[in-house]
Amino acid sequence: MKGNEIFVIYGNTPQTMVKELLTKIRPENEINKDSLIGLKPNLVVAKQWNSGATTSPELVAGIIEYLQGKGYKNICILEGSWVGERTSRAFKVCGYEELSKHYGVPLIDLQKDSCREHDACGIRISICDSIMRVDYLINIPVLKGHCQTNMTCALKNMKGCIPDSEKRRFHTLGLHKPIAHLNKMIKQNLIIVDGLMGDLSFEEGGNPVAMNRILASKDPVLTDSYVASLMGYDIEEVPYIKIAAEIGVGSTDLENAAIHELNHDQNTPVHLNKKRFRDFIEYIEEKDACSACYGSLIHALKRLKEQGSLNKVKSRLYIGQYYKGRCFEGIGIGSCTKCFKRFITGCPPKAKDIVEYLLHAQDSDVN
Repeated sequence: MKGNEIFVIYGNTPQTMVKELLTKIRPENEINKDSLIGLKPNLVVAKQWNSGATTSPELVAGIIEYLQGKGYKNICILEGSWVGERTSRAFKVCGYEELSKHYGVPLIDLQKDSCREHDACGIRISICDSIMRVDYLINIPVLKGHCQTNMTCALKNMKGCIPDSEKRRFHTLGLHKPIAHLNKMIKQNLIIVDGLMGDLSFEEGGNPVAMNRILASKDPVLTDSYVASLMGYDIEEVPYIKIAAEIGVGSTDLENAAIHELNHDQNTPVHLNKKRFRDFIEYIEEKDACSACYGSLIHALKRLKEQGSLNKVKSRLYIGQYYKGRCFEGIGIGSCTKCFKRFITGCPPKAKDIVEYLLHAQDSDVN
């Protein structure tokens, strides 16, 4: 797997999906048999994965099964929940205690770990010792929103590898710069993004939107650049991405990235709290839509609302497999609507592309 590659698989069976993804990228080609392999999920709070806050234990189970099937025995799961939450409680509520017992994989609570100060490219940062002892680190973040940094994924997930006192200090430093510099010290060998059910706006869950995908990459900056586009953001709207690129953590060059989609989302039903998202649903005509496509549209409409442009969208937005081969007045979302006079391509389209199209459409005085 090359540094400029991103692999994507769609669906709603994470344990099966991630093993298919790993079979494609073959990480065993670069891991020694005696290496200590660390799995770093996002267990920021003690909430189950379908809240949109935490990494699916089924996804992690699939990774463990794949690695153990290849003969790797020295595997651990490391995490440090946010300040105010106990990691031990998160391990239990999120299903990781059961996971640990079933597969014989130890849980390391980084809130209780020793730490040392490191020079992270000009910034002194205390980092938990256990994470620095890992030979091969697999970062397993959640694709979701964040109330202060707009989004959180590969780069920000490393914040769970520092002690609580340092997490507090990161906020006094403005979050973006220390997050970027932390990633200069902690090398992520492989990133497996849980893009199944991420929260729309908040890192603690509560507003989950199904995106029904898992991503794999080796470059955390490229990963976050791609995820930003999926959520409808420009890279400039998530400053730590650009800072990380500037100090050599990775690349933001999506134009020259190789995006490999192993399949397309098919017939995964839409699950959405209609009361919570009623401001967006009133614009949408949905019939037989897949979750990945619908999730992109919800993220895009949220961006427009934040920009104060949502109420300017006058066309109905049609989405779903029902519209294959049909043509309606309005704007089609996704490749199923390619017979519309106006439609946004992609299976699924990125939220950023939807935002840009709708902004252009309203400037052209759409119906």
